[in-house]
Amino acid sequence: MLNETFIIDIDDALRRRDNGALFVDVRSPDEFTDGTIPGAVNVPILTNEQRAEIGTLFKQKGPDAARHRGMHLVAPHIPHMIEEILSHRQSHRQPIVIFCWRGGLRSRAMTAFLQLAGYPAFQLRGGHKAFRRTVLDFFEQGCWARMLVLRGLTGVGKTRILQQVEQRDWPVIDLEGLANHRGSAFGGVGLGNQPSQKTFEALLWDKLRKLDSGGWALTEGESRHIGRLLLPLRFYQSLQTETTLWLETSMDNRVRIILEDYQVDQLPREAFIPPIESIKCRLGGKETEHMLELLHHKQWQQLISELMVKYYDPLYRHTRPDDRVELAIDPFAEQQPELKQAIDRILATPNNG
Repeated sequence: MLNETFIIDIDDALRRRDNGALFVDVRSPDEFTDGTIPGAVNVPILTNEQRAEIGTLFKQKGPDAARHRGMHLVAPHIPHMIEEILSHRQSHRQPIVIFCWRGGLRSRAMTAFLQLAGYPAFQLRGGHKAFRRTVLDFFEQGCWARMLVLRGLTGVGKTRILQQVEQRDWPVIDLEGLANHRGSAFGGVGLGNQPSQKTFEALLWDKLRKLDSGGWALTEGESRHIGRLLLPLRFYQSLQTETTLWLETSMDNRVRIILEDYQVDQLPREAFIPPIESIKCRLGGKETEHMLELLHHKQWQQLISELMVKYYDPLYRHTRPDDRVELAIDPFAEQQPELKQAIDRILATPNNG
């Protein structure tokens, strides 16, 4: 049995994480991909296949047979696993927090191995399940900073401005960046896979908890869906009650932003076919064929402007709420003084949320 001194609860573990502790997820790669604690590294005790084998053995022959088989599978790899964990440490004094699904045998064994080898390791009580409960509780009843919301028609440069001001140390929550999706029919083009829902929520939790709950942060207005991911309901609802910063810019600027953001010349035309076909129900068959023809001939500027005028603008114009501050902006400018002035005016008024 592991000494209770080396078993810590989630609050203690997160304090150690904030102070630089190394978090190690010893679950299988599939479990890790499904969701982990942000910043954790994966050093699996069992592969996906081995975990399935042990699970089957547990059901068919009981826990003793499963543990016996597990020892045979794990024992030869203990030195290598310890070396891999140590390779992630920033210093020899950095503490290590080990976790599995719910604080069971896998994390207990790895913590004991590290302790026997003389390294400062702790097991997370309750494992990833305890962390997941912390995230859910936060979105159900926790507090976060006031969210000031950028909205505007497609291509106005909302994400670009968020990234720009974040580099100047403004507090920012880039929801599309966390979701790896631009939040539209074409939002996943060229970006690869989105994270799991659990991972997305954990990343958002981690960003929000680092903000002063009495302060503010700038974010982009989204529908509740960002690709296949869902914003936590209470967080999404909080965005709907805040004064909107409605951004406007010229159509030429909007087209230029889409051209640059999607890097259309570096992607195969075929990548844009499914998104165009997915909006056929709104465009109609004849208009869809026209868009595909423009795509075939790489008439990018005309394609983008027509998509905005005929699809995006009618679809998203309703997101312009009554409670808004309208700003004409240059998304390519190095500074956004009008935005800062508008934020100051909003912060000077009581929060209507």
